[in-house]
Amino acid sequence: MQKTVIIGSKNPTKVQAVRNIFQTSEVNSLDVPSNVSIQPFSDEETRMGAVNRAKACAASSSGTIGIGLEGGVMYVDETLFLCNWGALVTGDGKLYTASGARIALPKEIEEELKITGELSTVMDAYTKKENVRSHEGAIGIFTNNCITREDMFTHVVQLLKGQYEFANFNHK
Repeated sequence: MQKTVIIGSKNPTKVQAVRNIFQTSEVNSLDVPSNVSIQPFSDEETRMGAVNRAKACAASSSGTIGIGLEGGVMYVDETLFLCNWGALVTGDGKLYTASGARIALPKEIEEELKITGELSTVMDAYTKKENVRSHEGAIGIFTNNCITREDMFTHVVQLLKGQYEFANFNHK
């Protein structure tokens, strides 16, 4: 396993998710752009944001693993769902992606999101809290903290690390 992992975010839930899984690695964070909308509105756009962040991190320092984690929303039929994607990019450019938990968002959140344009703003107003995205996240609110944002992203990072290890240590 490479010793340095760089996560493309300063958000504490995302950074801690990477630290939870890469416990024997040095984990650093960089504030890198996703190069997608501030609020991704599809699986494709959310995945691309994660990939862009991971690539920027991998390119920032030789011999590192870059990780990007991106939260978004997407429609299934008429229902808006919370979605999330992760990407892991190795120093030699290999890409691994994974997605995690999805839950339907209440109609009132969907309506506010259409007006406001960013889930974090909607969630702060809805909960009357500040910076929900750096704590329990929308998934924590709507699952009564059975699954927090950190938990959700930790699972995605597990999927990424598992794919990476399978490709690099089991089938050479």
